[in-house]
This record gives sequence, C-alpha cells and structure tokens, in this order.
Amino acid sequence: MTPDLDRLEAHLGHRFSDRDLLTLALTHRSASRRHNNERLEFLGDSLLSEIISVALFRHHVDASEGQLTRMRASLVRGQTLAELGLEMGLGDYLSLGGGELKSGGFRRESILADAVEALIGAIYLDAGQQVCEQRVLQWFARRLAGVSPLSADKDPKTALQERLQSRQIALPDYEVIAVHGQAPKQQFDVRCRLEQHNQEFVASGPSRRKAEQAAARAAMIWLEQQDDR
Repeated sequence: MTPDLDRLEAHLGHRFSDRDLLTLALTHRSASRRHNNERLEFLGDSLLSEIISVALFRHHVDASEGQLTRMRASLVRGQTLAELGLEMGLGDYLSLGGGELKSGGFRRESILADAVEALIGAIYLDAGQQVCEQRVLQWFARRLAGVSPLSADKDPKTALQERLQSRQIALPDYEVIAVHGQAPKQQFDVRCRLEQHNQEFVASGPSRRKAEQAAARAAMIWLEQQDDR
C-alpha cells in the first residue's frame, strides 16, 4: 500500500508527516462508520471556500460581489472537485464498503468531491494553513486562470458550444452510454464527442443534463490544455 500512497502524495504535491490523516481522508463512510473522512470533509469545505474567495478577491479587483460569488461557486462545486479527484486518480486509493465498490463508487462524483475536501482538511492538520493554501492554489491554478466574471455566468455546454462556433468547428455530440441504478437514484454516463478533434469525453451525473454538463466541462478543460501547448 505504501508505494501507492507515495504515488498519490506526488500527485497531491504534499508528503504527509502523519500518514494516518491521508488514510482517513480516503476512507468513505461505507467502509467505516466511526473512522471516515466526513469530519475532514467538513473542515476542508470551509478552508476551500476561504482560499478560493481570497484568491478571486485579489485577482479580480473590478468584479462585483455577485460575480465573485458565481466564480467561486463554479470552482468549489461538486462537479469541479470530482474532476480534480479524477485527475488525481483518487478512485484508485479510496477505501469503500462492498456496496459502493459494486456500484462504482470509486468514480461517483459526490464521493470523489468529498474526498478532495477531506484531503484539504488533512493537509491543513498535517502542515498548517500556509502549506494547505499553497497546495489548493496549485491544484486550482489552471481553473483560477480560466475563470472570469463573464465566463462564470455560462454553463459548460453553452461555453463549449460558443467556443466551437467561434472557431467554426462542428458542435459536440452527446450520447447516453449507460444508466446505473433505479429511479430516483440513477446515475447517467454520457459521452461528449468532438468529431473534428477525434476526441471523446465521458462523465457521470445524477441526471442526463448534469452528466452532459460534466462531459462538456471535461472537453473544455482538454481544449484549454491544447491552447497552452
């Protein structure tokens, strides 16, 4: 298990002095009712909101309160945190109960988002406020650079469509490729295909609309990465 956690710490950019905090941050309630990441998640949620709020306040000096609020919401919402969790490969390290493992909990948006918040809380307890802030800003650097008072008002599908249209590129094609569970607790897997780029992006959500938005957001992130090259 140690080599795996070493690899995860490299992704996080933080080596824990107290490895038990890292283990706890990765433990879902389904694996242990007494020793799980819920309290760390509570702490991390508060820290994340504060760190992102300060960063936005400093970098967008002309933004109104409403614009700052919308920008923060776009950065700290569950879908964005789940994307970070996927980028970190957290699903490979989570401790889940048997039921969650069978139902694909390692890729469930809410579980990944909670784990990211728990990791923030764990880093704070392990190394303090300054280190925690540095790690969070590093994780969110690309997204902080990409958010603006205007872009925060647009949902990912709209933003992706406008981006492609401005470049005279064919619009994306969305397709539901799987539905898990029974209503009203279904999970939808949606594929977003960018034909001209020959790329596909798959995301999940509790509704088709949310899954499409998550897939569109993944496509936007990929396109932004191509621009940076």
